[in-house]
Amino acid sequence: MSAVNPLPAASLAHALHAAAVIVARVASGRSLSAELERAGDESIIASRAALIDLTHGTLRRFGRSQAIVRTLSRQDQGDPLVEALLWCALYALESGRYAQYTVVDQAVRACALLEKWPSKGFVNALLRRFLRERRVLEARLRDDVQARYQHPSWWIDTVRAALPDAWEQVLEAGNTHPPMCLRVNHRRADPQALCDRLAAEGLAARRIGLVGLLLDTPVPVDRLPGFAQGAVSVQDAGAQRAVDYLDLRAGQRVLDACAAPGGKSAHILETADVVLTALDIDATRCARIERNLERLGLAAEVKTADCRALSSWWDGGLYDRVLADVPCSASGVARRHPDVKWIRRASDIPASATRQAQILNALWPVLAPGGKLLYVTCSVFPQENDAVIEAFLAGAPNARRLGLPANAPAQCLPDPDHDGFFYALLEKPL
Repeated sequence: MSAVNPLPAASLAHALHAAAVIVARVASGRSLSAELERAGDESIIASRAALIDLTHGTLRRFGRSQAIVRTLSRQDQGDPLVEALLWCALYALESGRYAQYTVVDQAVRACALLEKWPSKGFVNALLRRFLRERRVLEARLRDDVQARYQHPSWWIDTVRAALPDAWEQVLEAGNTHPPMCLRVNHRRADPQALCDRLAAEGLAARRIGLVGLLLDTPVPVDRLPGFAQGAVSVQDAGAQRAVDYLDLRAGQRVLDACAAPGGKSAHILETADVVLTALDIDATRCARIERNLERLGLAAEVKTADCRALSSWWDGGLYDRVLADVPCSASGVARRHPDVKWIRRASDIPASATRQAQILNALWPVLAPGGKLLYVTCSVFPQENDAVIEAFLAGAPNARRLGLPANAPAQCLPDPDHDGFFYALLEKPL
């Protein structure tokens, strides 16, 4: 890529400053999306696009950057803000977006913005040493598992044990840029016609699934023709499979039990004339569901509730279909949320599985005889997937697991076209 020569008002130093503050907070256990939202009103942001590139890129390569700084500084831990600045600067150097001298100079300037004046010489020296000793460092990093695969050791071990033939593919996918897939609202547009319209506007895309369009290059949603008018939404191709598996029919009562931000709820309503109840435990996220449905010209009963607490939301009417897109580790979508690799702990997975089992057990009574429940995670960890389903079936004699349509695999691994998801379809016999 060509070098970037930013304007003074949107300099790389300001972007590095803002990114370092956010990455330092994430390294201490904060959520990247929450920190980016918080930063939205702060004047330190020079360019949101540059900020997102620096934060996401740094965290995708976090294991590598940590190892480089640790090796070159010869210390296990230094000043958190200075370390975060170095991690961001290393990503900027390796991204190829900027000239090397620009990155070094702007990183030193960012030290002043961070009020870390005594560290300016240290930052300058470490980055220059990295550029001089890069080849030697590469040989050392090959022996560092976290630096090589850019995931925590426990995560690597879990994936390798679960997927002995595909573990490197899954880890590599977690370090890439995610694809951008669209879902066409067939009530308002034709998928092929919209694909042709995108091409006419210089946005190359190809058909994927029944209503999906996979863009060659991601773009802001305001560049998508028909987005504001509800003709199209952004939804990963793997996530779009949920509606295919639900076997929807007009007139059914359908429950989306963990619905926010509402993509699957909207897809359900675009597909069939059903009566939908959408739940989420967070009121702010419920408001987002309602906004999405309004844009698409759709309607559902949206309730703020914990789906496990039936008395707080259930009217006693049984549902023909239940979608349980349960909270999970997000290990199948790590490239979209690169912070999860570093803020998750191995001990989080059993706790997640316990909550998932509670959700399944709570929802089973609301499913009508002859009805189907689709259990979904965006995880590649079997502890959250098959293990949860097998334990549930062992304790629920009136439940049976069905095969997915077209013999689709339960575990959908991340690849260039879609993220990683797990699907299990359960039926309650008549």
